[in-house]
Amino acid sequence: VKANGHQLENSTMGLKALAVLLLLWCQARCNDKLPLVINTWPFVDANKGAVETLHNNGSYLDAVEKGCSVCEVEQCDGSVGYGGSPDETGNTTLDAMIMDGETHDVGSVGCLKEIKSAISVARSVMEHTTETLLVGEDATRFAVDMGFKKENLSTNHSIEIWKKWLQNHCQPNYWKPGTVTPDPTSSCGPYKPVNKAGSKEKIKRPPIDRYNHDTIGMIVVDKDGRIACGTSTNGATHKIAGRVGDSPIAGAGCYVDKQVGGAAATGDGDLMMRFLPTYQAVESMRRGLSPTAAAEDALNRIAQYHSEFSGAIIAVNTSGGYGAANHGFASFEYTVYNPQLGNSTVVPLP
Repeated sequence: VKANGHQLENSTMGLKALAVLLLLWCQARCNDKLPLVINTWPFVDANKGAVETLHNNGSYLDAVEKGCSVCEVEQCDGSVGYGGSPDETGNTTLDAMIMDGETHDVGSVGCLKEIKSAISVARSVMEHTTETLLVGEDATRFAVDMGFKKENLSTNHSIEIWKKWLQNHCQPNYWKPGTVTPDPTSSCGPYKPVNKAGSKEKIKRPPIDRYNHDTIGMIVVDKDGRIACGTSTNGATHKIAGRVGDSPIAGAGCYVDKQVGGAAATGDGDLMMRFLPTYQAVESMRRGLSPTAAAEDALNRIAQYHSEFSGAIIAVNTSGGYGAANHGFASFEYTVYNPQLGNSTVVPLP
């Protein structure tokens, strides 16, 4: 009996040891999807910057800020950061946002002038004020007060884009024909209204593609499941001066919720922001849709009204699942990192 007792005791200890090993194995397997860094377009350096920040014990917010900052410095595709997308007056202005999914705190800037680090100014709005969105010259004044340096956002390249546009009779542009004079389809402004009621006729918008109207949207989920998102862009080329797009609008440019996940958008922001597609994608995941299905659903809701629009959405859940959807772009790629992949990987949509 005593021997049997020892055998039973040894067997129990063995089972406990095996259970511990299985638990450790399970934890390793369950965590191999986190941390996760995902961003719109094949902006690999931006993704790597965010990943490196996490590996160096930076926070999930630090990672988002760093990733977007890399694109601002590198002028990704000419559509992020200084020196791109001049407006009708030839000036480059910036939109950016950062959102903390743990607290739902948001900081954003729109039509930011003469400050290169838009995502960092947005974070300053979030961390130093109780406001959400600052715009224009007043946002610039705030940035200077926070220690940011005023710099010219135009470059020889952006000025050349603007001059060629002027030579082409200011085509394309974002004015509605028949509502202003002179005719915006053949002449430059300044324009004056001729139909104050406006036209209900659907106007074909200038074509949108990766190089004339783009955003970096990034979502970071750290190893503990904490989530944040950020966006940065210089908006649409030849936009009307003062225009603010979807990127700095919570629920449009990006949106995160610690209980569910997050989403970020790129594309024709003037149309997309009317539908709050990233908020919609997160709420769809809350109801049980996968990240891919949630992204597809959000885009389909826009397409019901604007079948010709171009846009894409990336989406993640807090357990590390991710996906994306595209509507209208000839092609769309996004960049993702997690421990399973081992490096920042560009994923083309089929």
